Amino acid sequence: MKVCVFGAGAIGGLLAVQLSRAGAEISAVARGPHLAAMRERGLVLEIGGRRLTARPEATSDPAALGPQDYVVLTLKAHSIPGVVDAIQPLLGPETVVVSAVNGIPWWYFHGLDSPFAGRHVESVDPGGAIWRGIGPERALGCVVYPSCEVVAPGVVRHLADDKFSLGEPSGARSDRVRAFAALCVDAGIKAPVRPRLRDEIWVKLWGNIAFNPLSALTGATLDVLATEPDTRAIARDMMVEAQHVAEALGVRFAVDVDRRIDGAARVGAHRTSMLQDLERGRPLENDALVGAVQELGRLTGIPTPTIDLVHALLRRRAASRD
Repeated sequence: MKVCVFGAGAIGGLLAVQLSRAGAEISAVARGPHLAAMRERGLVLEIGGRRLTARPEATSDPAALGPQDYVVLTLKAHSIPGVVDAIQPLLGPETVVVSAVNGIPWWYFHGLDSPFAGRHVESVDPGGAIWRGIGPERALGCVVYPSCEVVAPGVVRHLADDKFSLGEPSGARSDRVRAFAALCVDAGIKAPVRPRLRDEIWVKLWGNIAFNPLSALTGATLDVLATEPDTRAIARDMMVEAQHVAEALGVRFAVDVDRRIDGAARVGAHRTSMLQDLERGRPLENDALVGAVQELGRLTGIPTPTIDLVHALLRRRAASRD
């Protein structure tokens, strides 16, 4: 099985090493010092007290790799429109694209029994460029749970969790989703196949839509945001609004909003990825995590006043930094 990890940073690096150990023919698209180190010394994964090394075919030029069985996108959502052309040489007639990306996915309305079936989500797919250029029929959904970091060029450290939930947009248990899940399991990765993956996408997004932007605006850690009465109230309002939007789209929530907030508090003094991106001068996932929910609220006629306010403040905060 030929698998290309497109964006072999922290999560992509974890997958590239683990899947290599399962016997797949792995390639990795990367850039800069990380790519140079992979070519020179291989890709190292620090996990469970061990250092595992793999030597995927590493390149910055996807055209050097040719068509793949699976392409795993492990980029930030805002980066995907910019790689649609570059990804084309990897796509054969049957190539599957696994979208391991946070937030509302670009394929969201494909295969959905809904009045909105076939629409693209403008916030994450401006002008429908991904929808047209990759094609929603290729998409497999993926909810990413592991926490990893690149600690040095060519070295990825696993911090927590080992699950990637998978699902067809239609909910079917297709041969292609079962085959990729089996490869992950052989690699030691938990890869449950979900018939209702959108439910899981929203549960993960639920916390991110509130705590990521609020942390970027205030500089506060998760425990503070979830326990200080004023910030907890704002986070709760955002999450309730998001839940109403999701339920209008047929999503079911298996956990109560206050339990979800209490779970965030138990994580402790964690600095969210959006806060870290802000401090490091990186682009923010504002549109995928917040703007997309705002867009879906307008689509379904569900008001999102708190989300709208926080989204506007975060855009101004990012612009003032730039």
